[in-house]
Amino acid sequence: MRIAISGHRSLPPATEALVAEALDGALSPITANIVGLTCLADGADTLFARAVLAHGGQLEVIVPAEKYLAGLPEGHHAVYRKLLAQAIQVHHMPFTKSDSEAHMAASQHMLTLADELWAVWDSQPARGYGGTADVVQAARDLNKPVRVIWPAGSSRD
Repeated sequence: MRIAISGHRSLPPATEALVAEALDGALSPITANIVGLTCLADGADTLFARAVLAHGGQLEVIVPAEKYLAGLPEGHHAVYRKLLAQAIQVHHMPFTKSDSEAHMAASQHMLTLADELWAVWDSQPARGYGGTADVVQAARDLNKPVRVIWPAGSSRD
């Protein structure tokens, strides 16, 4: 089973804990081999990647742009590098600048590789092009199943 992730970044710690628990619960009943497809952004992507690995799954990483890491919070760089090193495959998109166009293109590529999308999403419109709502719509346009994960008590800044 190949599962793509899209979701909010910069989640409050209490929401991160709720989401991590929900992802663990969602992965627990899956007995097939799991491949998690992710861009490894801070927030939902990282929580998902950790959960996939904890369940014995594998990671495939889509790097949206050559300068992607520089656009992530500095405190996330070590985590990103550690998870990236555990990937069985890394897909590099042909962009230099890490912007919304590159991020959406990476998400669209990720969806072509996936059986379904899991979205850590508050069901609100995207705050900018390429946000979670846009990725959910892209998955639906491709007729990919979408599983929304937003536990009760979750919030965004």
